[in-house]
Amino acid sequence: MNIIVIASQKGGVGKTTLTGHLGVQASVSGHGPVALLDTDPQGSLADWWNVREASEPIFATAKISALPAAIAELKKVGVKTLLIDTPPSVTDIIKSVVALADLVIIPTRPSPHDLRAVGKTVDIVNGCGKRMMFVINGAAHRARITADAAIALSQHGAVSPTIIYQRTDYASSMIDGRTAGELDSSSKSALEIVDLWNYVNAHFSKHANKRK
Repeated sequence: MNIIVIASQKGGVGKTTLTGHLGVQASVSGHGPVALLDTDPQGSLADWWNVREASEPIFATAKISALPAAIAELKKVGVKTLLIDTPPSVTDIIKSVVALADLVIIPTRPSPHDLRAVGKTVDIVNGCGKRMMFVINGAAHRARITADAAIALSQHGAVSPTIIYQRTDYASSMIDGRTAGELDSSSKSALEIVDLWNYVNAHFSKHANKRK
């Protein structure tokens, strides 16, 4: 089972939206069964899933102290991909979840404030000895700062070549438990998520080949 943790100590970077979208895309792409797990006390991912009509991905619940046992049970029942959403700011929770990850995705918006804040999350991931990749999220079109952000982030680790741009369908689709791709599979937002998931999956395939 591949465990993907979406983490950032900075709030408002789109962790929950990204978790839901990647979870659905992983399922559509044949990397299921896929499970989602929400460790954020606000429960935004759980709220989204509760109004969702589709049966995939499945949703799992667990207290932080019981997370290793919950993950073991999910693996036992055949879950292939697990995506875990995390809260902002609560360092102890983030550390506990990151310690269980195979890959940590760190979303960040291309702004000076967000880039300055990313170091705290990087320190947690490095402290746990985990692989990570950055995803530039909520970018404005044709903004030079987006390219500058990618360059700055590349000094710390891999940066997804797929940039997630600011579009209303990401948020509007989440209102009734769907994703942008489920609203319109040919939309630019949908294609961004397809490309992002392909990059994430290629990352796992690359490291799997190295272990052989």
